Amino acid sequence: MAKSISSASSSLFQTLRRYIKKPWEITGPCADPEYRLAVPDALDYRVPSPAMIERKAIIPTSEPEHVYDIKYFARDQRRNRPPIKRTVLRKADVEKMMKETSFDVTDFPPVYLTAKVEEDYNAVGGGYQK
Repeated sequence: MAKSISSASSSLFQTLRRYIKKPWEITGPCADPEYRLAVPDALDYRVPSPAMIERKAIIPTSEPEHVYDIKYFARDQRRNRPPIKRTVLRKADVEKMMKETSFDVTDFPPVYLTAKVEEDYNAVGGGYQK
Protein backbone atom coordinates (compact mmCIF):
# COMPACT_ATOMS: atom_id res chain seq x y z
CA MET A 1 0.00 0.00 0.00
CA ALA A 2 2.82 2.42 0.91
CA LYS A 3 4.56 1.52 -2.33
CA SER A 4 1.52 2.37 -4.43
CA ILE A 5 1.11 5.72 -2.64
CA SER A 6 4.73 6.67 -3.27
CA SER A 7 4.54 5.60 -6.92
CA ALA A 8 1.30 7.53 -7.36
CA SER A 9 2.78 10.65 -5.78
CA SER A 10 5.93 10.38 -7.90
CA SER A 11 3.88 9.97 -11.10
CA LEU A 12 1.76 12.98 -10.10
CA PHE A 13 4.95 14.96 -9.45
CA GLN A 14 6.35 13.95 -12.87
CA THR A 15 3.10 15.05 -14.57
CA LEU A 16 3.13 18.42 -12.80
CA ARG A 17 6.81 18.86 -13.59
CA ARG A 18 6.06 18.50 -17.28
CA TYR A 19 3.57 21.40 -17.20
CA ILE A 20 5.06 23.67 -14.56
CA LYS A 21 8.25 25.37 -15.74
CA LYS A 22 10.81 27.49 -13.99
CA PRO A 23 10.16 31.22 -14.53
CA TRP A 24 13.35 31.70 -16.57
CA GLU A 25 12.34 28.87 -18.92
CA ILE A 26 9.05 30.61 -19.87
CA THR A 27 10.57 33.82 -21.27
CA GLY A 28 14.01 35.07 -22.14
CA PRO A 29 16.90 33.40 -23.92
CA CYS A 30 16.42 30.12 -22.04
CA ALA A 31 12.93 29.66 -23.55
CA ASP A 32 14.32 29.37 -27.09
CA PRO A 33 14.34 25.75 -28.32
CA GLU A 34 17.85 26.25 -29.75
CA TYR A 35 19.22 27.44 -26.40
CA ARG A 36 22.15 25.46 -25.08
CA LEU A 37 23.16 25.57 -21.45
CA ALA A 38 26.27 27.74 -21.18
CA VAL A 39 27.92 25.70 -18.44
CA PRO A 40 29.89 22.79 -19.96
CA ASP A 41 29.91 19.31 -18.50
CA ALA A 42 32.63 18.42 -16.07
CA LEU A 43 34.37 16.18 -18.61
CA ASP A 44 34.27 18.86 -21.33
CA TYR A 45 35.66 21.60 -19.15
CA ARG A 46 39.39 22.27 -19.60
CA VAL A 47 40.29 19.03 -21.30
CA PRO A 48 44.04 19.73 -21.32
CA SER A 49 44.60 20.39 -17.65
CA PRO A 50 47.63 22.36 -16.46
CA ALA A 51 49.14 19.20 -15.00
CA MET A 52 49.17 17.39 -18.37
CA ILE A 53 52.56 17.53 -20.09
CA GLU A 54 52.02 17.91 -23.82
CA ARG A 55 55.50 18.90 -25.02
CA LYS A 56 58.98 18.78 -23.63
CA ALA A 57 60.23 22.16 -22.40
CA ILE A 58 62.78 23.92 -24.58
CA ILE A 59 65.65 25.17 -22.45
CA PRO A 60 67.88 27.73 -24.19
CA THR A 61 71.55 26.85 -24.15
CA SER A 62 73.61 29.92 -25.04
CA GLU A 63 76.71 31.54 -23.74
CA PRO A 64 75.77 34.10 -21.09
CA GLU A 65 77.79 36.92 -22.66
CA HIS A 66 75.81 36.60 -25.93
CA VAL A 67 72.38 36.75 -24.27
CA TYR A 68 70.70 40.18 -24.07
CA ASP A 69 69.94 41.13 -20.50
CA ILE A 70 66.28 42.16 -20.30
CA LYS A 71 66.44 43.34 -16.70
CA TYR A 72 65.65 47.04 -16.46
CA PHE A 73 67.79 47.85 -13.45
CA ALA A 74 70.94 46.62 -15.19
CA ARG A 75 70.45 49.15 -18.03
CA ASP A 76 69.12 52.02 -15.89
CA GLN A 77 71.74 54.81 -15.96
CA ARG A 78 70.03 56.85 -13.27
CA ARG A 79 71.03 54.30 -10.69
CA ASN A 80 74.74 54.37 -11.69
CA ARG A 81 75.43 57.42 -9.54
CA PRO A 82 77.86 57.20 -6.64
CA PRO A 83 76.17 56.75 -3.27
CA ILE A 84 75.20 59.89 -1.36
CA LYS A 85 77.46 60.61 1.60
CA ARG A 86 75.45 60.96 4.76
CA THR A 87 76.83 62.40 7.97
CA VAL A 88 75.22 61.85 11.33
CA LEU A 89 75.53 64.95 13.50
CA ARG A 90 75.30 64.66 17.24
CA LYS A 91 74.49 67.52 19.57
CA ALA A 92 78.10 67.90 20.70
CA ASP A 93 79.28 68.15 17.07
CA VAL A 94 76.71 70.86 16.29
CA GLU A 95 77.63 72.87 19.40
CA LYS A 96 81.31 72.71 18.45
CA MET A 97 80.54 73.89 14.88
CA MET A 98 78.41 76.77 16.18
CA LYS A 99 81.24 77.96 18.49
CA GLU A 100 83.70 77.90 15.58
CA THR A 101 81.37 79.81 13.26
CA SER A 102 80.72 83.51 13.62
CA PHE A 103 77.91 85.26 11.78
CA ASP A 104 78.10 88.69 10.18
CA VAL A 105 75.25 90.96 9.02
CA THR A 106 76.31 90.47 5.41
CA ASP A 107 75.80 86.70 5.71
CA PHE A 108 72.02 87.17 5.75
CA PRO A 109 69.83 88.49 2.91
CA PRO A 110 68.76 92.17 3.10
CA VAL A 111 65.48 93.01 4.79
CA TYR A 112 62.65 93.38 2.30
CA LEU A 113 60.76 96.22 4.00
CA THR A 114 62.99 99.17 4.87
CA ALA A 115 60.43 102.00 4.89
CA LYS A 116 58.16 102.60 7.87
CA VAL A 117 54.44 102.17 7.28
CA GLU A 118 52.31 104.97 8.69
CA GLU A 119 48.78 104.21 9.79
CA ASP A 120 46.02 106.72 10.40
CA TYR A 121 44.07 105.61 13.45
CA ASN A 122 41.66 108.54 13.16
CA ALA A 123 40.29 107.38 9.78
CA VAL A 124 36.49 107.16 9.60
CA GLY A 125 35.25 103.62 9.07
CA GLY A 126 38.68 102.07 9.58
CA GLY A 127 40.07 103.75 6.50
CA TYR A 128 37.51 102.38 4.02
CA GLN A 129 35.36 104.79 1.97
CA LYS A 130 31.64 104.13 1.71
